[in-house]
Formats: sequence, structure tokens, C-alpha cells
Amino acid sequence: MVAVVGATAAGKSDLAVELALRLGAASGGAEIVNADSMQLYRGMDIGTAKLAPEERRGVPHHLLDIWDVTRTANVAEYQELARARIDGLRERGATPVLVGGSGLYVRAALDELDFPGTDPAIRARLEAELEERGPAPLYARLSESDPRAAEAILPGNGRRIVRALEVIELTGRPFTATLPEHTSRYPCVQIGVRVPRPELDARIADRVDRMWSAGLVEEVRALRERGLAEGRTASRALGYAQVLHYLEGDCDEEEARSETVRATRRFARRQESWFRRDPRVRWLDHDDPGLVARALELVRT
Repeated sequence: MVAVVGATAAGKSDLAVELALRLGAASGGAEIVNADSMQLYRGMDIGTAKLAPEERRGVPHHLLDIWDVTRTANVAEYQELARARIDGLRERGATPVLVGGSGLYVRAALDELDFPGTDPAIRARLEAELEERGPAPLYARLSESDPRAAEAILPGNGRRIVRALEVIELTGRPFTATLPEHTSRYPCVQIGVRVPRPELDARIADRVDRMWSAGLVEEVRALRERGLAEGRTASRALGYAQVLHYLEGDCDEEEARSETVRATRRFARRQESWFRRDPRVRWLDHDDPGLVARALELVRT
């Protein structure tokens, strides 16, 4: 199988579609499996840059729009769903093309990776602290006990911070120690799409502008009626969290837009750091005129 990874706004989705079309024409078909944790949510289209049906160019896409925005994301559940799709495609001779920038979800799908259990008492205590004090003190604690985990988690993502601290307390080891060495479950070529940082920053700003023009505020307003603000995962998504703050009167619209750009740039740096630690990723330049041909060469060799 093939995986296309990298930072947000790097062009992963378009490359994955092109690869699926080329690989499918030469074999028993190729289909895309989503590994973007926020594209799992129904109705979160503009802010996640989810490809519209016509942009998918007839390539089947799996694991899009499967959860309501009130549902709390669970990477272990995603792992089960992704592996079932991947195994099914492989059994009928089709090539799975995994695409996304959610590093843990990519590894959950591709690698021999088991997730530690949970302890309701520890989880409840940490969640109560999060509710009372906010994510900042918990994030500071995580940064001290496991800097690598903190580097991969957004400072405002209270749910993931709580989970990392829970695992540390349960196992007595850093959260990152529960992630094994890079041991693949499937034969896989991982292709990373590389964009120089100044250009990536500009692409992110342009993408946020286009999202606003496309109606992100209206999308969030409609999703709020469906419980977005109560969703412990979806409400923290980039763009959605900032627009919710605007709709709740905590900032003006321009501040929400500017903060979305800043937060997305910070997140992109964490994505790059995560994927660069994986020695299996083969990096290609996003603006290489021969990008698709080079990617196909990597797959076929």
C-alpha cells in the first residue's frame, strides 16, 4: 500500500488522488483511506479542506464523514476501522492509498501499534483539573515529563494532553515510550510532501482566506446547532475553535481569522517534526514538475 503524509496545506490530497488514478489504471484499482482525524466528522468540510466529491475524480474515499460532531475521537476505534478497510482492499487486489496529516492516526493504521488501556479514576481526576484550570498547567506538566509528546500535541488540545498524562501515570513511562519502533504492519511506501517553511506559511494564510470566503463561519454556525460546541474533539479543530470563540463573542472575526492562521502554522511545524522522525518516509518537493512520476517510481520500486 501507499501513504501520502506531510503538513497541512502541502498538497497531500491532490497527490493521493492522482496516484490512485494512475495505480488503479495499472492494477486492480486503488482507493483512498482517510487519515485526517477531523475529516472523520460529518459536516466539517470547509475548515478541514475536505475534497468535494467532484475533486475526488471518481476515486472511492473511505472513512470520511463517519462521526457526528458530538462524538469524541478515539484513535483505537479509528485503527480498527482503518485496518478493516485496508485489509478489505488488499484482499480484493486493490491498492490502499492512505492520506492524512494526523501522525498518530497514520501510525495507528500502518504500524504494529497497541494502545494502553484507560483508568476511569485517573481520567476523571485529570479531566476535572482540565475543566477547572484549563489546558495550560497540564501542558506544562506534560512538557516537563515528556517533551517529545508535548511537541506533538497542540497546547490547547486538552483531550490529548489528558490522555498523554493518563498513560504516563498508568505505565510509569513517558507517553512516547508507549509508541514502539517504526514496525510496519503492511508493506508500504510512505511519501512525504515537502514544502519550504516560508512558502508553507503563505499557503496556510491563503488557505484560511479561501475557507473564510467559502463560508467557514456559516458552516460553524450550522454545526453549532448540531452540538459542535459540546463535542470534545470537533470543537477544538483548527478554524472551528476560533470561529466558535467569535460566535460566542470572545473575539472579533478578524481576530478569529488571524488566530486560525497562527494556530495552523504552529500545528504544521508539529506535523513536520512528527513525520521527519520516521525514517521510512521518502520526501518529495511539492513543486517538482515530475512529482507524480517520482512518486510512482518510489511505489513501483
